[in-house]
Amino acid sequence: MYITDQAIENFIKEDVPYIDLTTAILEIGAQEGRIQFISREEAVLCGSEEVTRIFDKLNIKTKKCLPSGTLLKPNVPFIEGEGNAENLHMAWKVSLNILEYCSGIATKTKKLVDKAKEINPNISIVTTRKSFPGTKELAIKSIISGGAYPHRIGLSETILIFEQHINFIGGIDNLVNMISKIKSSACEKKIIVEVESLDNALKLCMAGVDGIQFDKIAPYDLKDYVSRIKNINPHITTIAAGGINENNIADYAQTGVDAIATTSVYFSKPIDMSAKIIKS
Repeated sequence: MYITDQAIENFIKEDVPYIDLTTAILEIGAQEGRIQFISREEAVLCGSEEVTRIFDKLNIKTKKCLPSGTLLKPNVPFIEGEGNAENLHMAWKVSLNILEYCSGIATKTKKLVDKAKEINPNISIVTTRKSFPGTKELAIKSIISGGAYPHRIGLSETILIFEQHINFIGGIDNLVNMISKIKSSACEKKIIVEVESLDNALKLCMAGVDGIQFDKIAPYDLKDYVSRIKNINPHITTIAAGGINENNIADYAQTGVDAIATTSVYFSKPIDMSAKIIKS
């Protein structure tokens, strides 16, 4: 995951706009020390590479760092660094925030991926673009660390047609008539359409779309929808979306869809982690 130096510097600047007033008042900034991060619970680690880059910006020497994607055990150090007290305290909270939030998303993602793949090893878990604005880079890295991939990162990436688009072209039948033209205009792109009914899905399937995204269809009905769609075109991509989370993902994995799109991982509880800073 590419994250710019400017982004790393902005993380630091946001928490330290000028000085660390507490460390300056106590006159301890020049003393040498050590920082160590642990998790208080089992988790999938994410964000450690960004923390070491924060260390580099603040002249902290990294002594230990486990990579994102590592399965953490409680109370086992996974990042350690050495530097002066001023820099260690500047790195402390911004680093801990990145680690706790990113690892929370990665851990939740892995739970969903494991549940779904236990039923269907070939299913894909993908995440929507509903991450909190300004956090997309870290959010995408987090879900990848947990074993998922983004459904699409932005509007420029894929052709995904929603009802909101169809409202401007006169309805589903007009869209069906446009499929050939759309394919010729963007021949290297797949055309995915979101639907809420089997009738529309069948029309689009016969028109030659590359994929159908079913929104908020109950698992029992969806299994039938997928079967009927695949009978027409075994190669069409089918995606389940809308309200899918840890509690119902197993039911959706049994429907035969190729992929499950979810937003729920972005609302994961941060992992309970701590940082210890001690004098050398």
